[in-house]
Amino acid sequence: MTLYVVRHAHAGRRSEWTGDDRTRPLSDRGELQAKGIATTIDQDRDRAAALRILTSPAVRCAQTVQPVANQAGCDVSVDDRLFEGAGSGEVASLLEELTTAADGGEDVVACSHGDVIPMLLDQLVQAGMEPERNLVWQKASMWIVRRDAGSWGAGRYLPPPDRA
Repeated sequence: MTLYVVRHAHAGRRSEWTGDDRTRPLSDRGELQAKGIATTIDQDRDRAAALRILTSPAVRCAQTVQPVANQAGCDVSVDDRLFEGAGSGEVASLLEELTTAADGGEDVVACSHGDVIPMLLDQLVQAGMEPERNLVWQKASMWIVRRDAGSWGAGRYLPPPDRA
C-alpha cells in the first residue's frame, strides 16, 4: 500500500481573498499543479490496489485531488481531520485509520494544509517512516510513503510538479 500525502496546490494569497477561506479556489497555476500531481500518482501507483482519496473540506484541497479521482474513476471524501487547525489527536486518529486501510491493501491520497501535514509526517516518522530528506511540505508537494508487512517504510519527497 502507498500513502500519498499532498499539500494543496497554489491558490493565490489568503490576504487577497475576500470570501470565506474555505471557498478559496486554486489559481491557474494551481490547476496545472493539480494535473501534474494526478499524473505523478497515476504513474506511481499499482492500479490493482483500491484507491481512497481524502481531502480537507477546503475547496482548494478538493480541487487539488479531483484530477486524481477523475483519472482513477473514484470519489473524493471530505475528512475534517485534514482541515486547518486539526489537533494532534485528530491527526493520530487519521493515521490509525490510514494504517488500517494500508494493511487492508488500499492506496490512499490525503490532501491537507501546511499546519496539518507536519503533524502527520512527524507521526509517520514516529510510526517507522524513514524520510529520504528533511521534512518539508511546499504547496503542491507530495510525500510518497510505502507500507509493507505491517511497517511504514521509506518516505520519498516530490517537489511541486512545476518545480521538479
